[in-house]
Amino acid sequence: MKRILLVAALALMTAAQAQAGAVLDRVRANNTVRCGVGGSLAGFSLPDSRGEWHGIDVDYCRALATAVLGDPARVTFVPLTLATRFAALSSGEVDVLARDTVITFSRDVSLGIVFVGVNFYTGTGVMVRRASGVTSMDQLNGATICASGGGSNLPEVSDYLRARSLPFTPITFDRLATVLEAFLAGRCDAVTAGAADLASAVAVQVPNPRDYLVLPEVLSRDPYGPSVARGDMEWFAIARWTLALLVEAEERGLTQANVRGMVATATDPALKRILGTEDNLGGMLGLSRDWAVRVIAAVGNYGELYDRNFGPNTAINLHRGQNNVVSRGGLHYGMPFR
Repeated sequence: MKRILLVAALALMTAAQAQAGAVLDRVRANNTVRCGVGGSLAGFSLPDSRGEWHGIDVDYCRALATAVLGDPARVTFVPLTLATRFAALSSGEVDVLARDTVITFSRDVSLGIVFVGVNFYTGTGVMVRRASGVTSMDQLNGATICASGGGSNLPEVSDYLRARSLPFTPITFDRLATVLEAFLAGRCDAVTAGAADLASAVAVQVPNPRDYLVLPEVLSRDPYGPSVARGDMEWFAIARWTLALLVEAEERGLTQANVRGMVATATDPALKRILGTEDNLGGMLGLSRDWAVRVIAAVGNYGELYDRNFGPNTAINLHRGQNNVVSRGGLHYGMPFR
């Protein structure tokens, strides 16, 4: 009996080892990271008139491609709706989901996916026309509110208004771009989405931005984060530590411009570990020893990603606030690279 149990245990271990790294193997075989994105929101993921993708989610996917394939261009962007995003990830249609998605308990434990960390902090917001005279949520009694179906924003608005016995009528669409079109066409009195999403839409996608007001109430604390399918711990570790690297690089003063020079000059042991000149952390992930240097040289640190997509030189110009690193009063902080 003991021999039978031992053979069975070894068989299970062998099967588990054979399945390990399936996503990572697939990414390397395809020589591309298939990245699920929203594809319609400036600052997060949006192609320009030449078809070139931009956004903080886009930059994360490029960082991941650099870590695994050595080339930030080895990304295939796959636009996904709120309704299809999780199924596309769990079914293997995409290798990673980086789509301004709120991390919640039920999503993380019941959909066959796992979030790798937080790349953006925001909360549910509501936008109205200034001409309506509405300046707060409590004035939305009887309002028609447009939202993306399958997202967390409409439930937050519903909870807020129901708690105050304020009736409203929801209208849902599959994409934020369609939601905005309906709002601009007068089909609804207000529109709800992430507060940062609305700020981006007002700045870039809405004509006459001054005609619209994002109400002051932020109804939730919504951490956005990329996710991967469950079952491949190697791929999860790479996705997680690539995100952590972007934040840690900012706190350590590593930038796109100086990172290669720091390889020769750094004396801080913690910094040298990240750069690969002391210890081989990259090897522990199955990556090159200088993977971190390549990633930062390709896309920059988290602060550079933020400034590129939301900073003062962009049309959005969104105050960094809670999306700053802890040392500057924000919520982001790196994890120990040791």
